Amino acid sequence: MIPKNVTIKDIAKELGVSYSSVSRALNGKEGVSEATKQKIIKAAERAGYQPNDLARGLVNKISKTVGVIIPDINNPFFGEIVTGIIEAANENEYNVFLCTSNWDMDTEKANFSALRQKRVDGVIMKTVGQTARYNDVRFPLMLIESDVDLEWHQSIEIDNVLGGYIAVKHLFDCGYRNPAVILGKEDMFASRERLKGAKQALAEFSASIEEDNIIIGSFSIEGGRVAAKQLFEKNRQIDAVFAMNDLIGMGVLHYCSEAGIRVPDEVGVVGFDNIIYAGFPQIELTTVHQPKHELGRLLFETILEEIRSEKTTKVVKKVSLNPELKIRKTTTQVKE
Repeated sequence: MIPKNVTIKDIAKELGVSYSSVSRALNGKEGVSEATKQKIIKAAERAGYQPNDLARGLVNKISKTVGVIIPDINNPFFGEIVTGIIEAANENEYNVFLCTSNWDMDTEKANFSALRQKRVDGVIMKTVGQTARYNDVRFPLMLIESDVDLEWHQSIEIDNVLGGYIAVKHLFDCGYRNPAVILGKEDMFASRERLKGAKQALAEFSASIEEDNIIIGSFSIEGGRVAAKQLFEKNRQIDAVFAMNDLIGMGVLHYCSEAGIRVPDEVGVVGFDNIIYAGFPQIELTTVHQPKHELGRLLFETILEEIRSEKTTKVVKKVSLNPELKIRKTTTQVKE
């Protein structure tokens, strides 16, 4: 009787053939007669035999798996990136191990260590804090944004400076003149880059932003609502808000609704990311679009190229994708 968790050795014992004959038959190799091969295949199917990918990976040094570490599973922005990664992985017969760090550096470190122990072929991750600590890791690693130019690992990111620029330029083109900015404390590198672009747009209009109108919030709807409350209770002259992600932007809309502030007539609001909720008819948030699905696919395709490469050295790339503005109903018509 073949046991439930059947192995090649179990099939060999049941049929009275050698272990190597079963291995050759199931892997389509020569060295076994056609009659014996068919008998082995039928026995394996009858027993529900599944090949041990881990054992096979130890032999081939390829596990056909990649690890993905994201900081926030609740944010649709990361969900769309992961969808692109998984889609590209499936097309290449790869599996994905997904981990979340919850914006915690120690959890991220533990996730990375666990994935290495599982012998994944590579890791795609959005790091918490500085990425320089991974510079000495000699292992296929793709980074979603990097705050430094790494010597070994590749990164793909959105041009955050350009994103901040087009967001605030749009606000001024619409006639708003007293903007506020809500940064996201979880990812200050991206926030600072977007703020840099915002200030470039302000300079083109010979304008600036008061430091009191720049506030640090949380990448969440509630974080955006609380930050907006602080801003407007301190300065009711604010007539526009640039939010560092769409969740913050939705929180701003929530506060404006509570406070009786009319959007977009009294206050214009621009978010960042263009998550799926931003385009819902009840929201219609003007936002900066990031090609999230395409980003996910490109992340996987790039790391797969590295995994398959037999070169001992490689050209380290930092790819920057361009964002684009999606104009909806939370800003007024552009003034001529």
